[in-house]
Amino acid sequence: MLIENLKLFLKIVEKGGLAAAGREVGLSPATVTDRLAALEAHYGARLLTRTTRSLSLTDEGRELVTGARRILAETEETEARIKLGVEKISGRIHVSAPNDLGRSQIVPLLDSFMLQHPEIAVDLTLSDGYIDLVGRGIDLALRYGELSDSTMKSRKLGPNQRLICASPDYLKRNGVPRHPDDLDHHNCLIMRFGSSTDQDWVFVVDGKQRTCRVQGNRIADGGDVIRQWCLNGLGVALKSEWDVRHDLAAGTLVTLLDAFSPNPNALQMVYPAGVVQPRRVRALMDYLSKTLDP
Repeated sequence: MLIENLKLFLKIVEKGGLAAAGREVGLSPATVTDRLAALEAHYGARLLTRTTRSLSLTDEGRELVTGARRILAETEETEARIKLGVEKISGRIHVSAPNDLGRSQIVPLLDSFMLQHPEIAVDLTLSDGYIDLVGRGIDLALRYGELSDSTMKSRKLGPNQRLICASPDYLKRNGVPRHPDDLDHHNCLIMRFGSSTDQDWVFVVDGKQRTCRVQGNRIADGGDVIRQWCLNGLGVALKSEWDVRHDLAAGTLVTLLDAFSPNPNALQMVYPAGVVQPRRVRALMDYLSKTLDP
């Protein structure tokens, strides 16, 4: 029963509430409350702080999230080895990726991986905004940039250059910017991350880093939308090279201001630190490392 209660506890954290977790697993609110109380009694600690409108983890609850995931991963892996043998992998993998990268490259690779491993199921979240990977139960996330969260580990897939790009049609109608200052006279397509907009674009001018604040009449919180606007000739975009490489190769987008580009960052696989990754997650990480073309 402890294992089942741990699974329910993680579901409560993932869904952000007892009622939502109960609906997900087919349990009444009263049953969920009783089983959470039993878990708290077992560990002799309060795991969640609840109000009428919110739910948050206590310090002991955060510790149990990490421990529970480790326990369940080891239990599932042992069960899979016994039932399926050492050569087969099974179970659900929760994956997160940015919109553009996810749709264009990750989805086809996940499909291919699942064909090789029919016992695998995938739960995919595509988002360009902040996601609480631990709270959402994400096993593996693909992210651009350097890792700043000490509770996570990362594995680098390859360099990622941020590129200024536009369609040939847009440039024919509006001219080609030759210097970052020229962007003052162009319609820039702006990403929004949560409540903030990415309007401060970074360049290297005369050997020094310089930030230029851009303006435009289109803002979106999805990188795929920004890319499509750019392809449609509606403005200038700042995109990761992984997202537009096929467009550049086809000539439907061209890069601008390459001489002023800052140093590249990285595309990384990110996963919770201190958690034993199930064999299925390790297998997917190895597969992505081999098949994603840097």
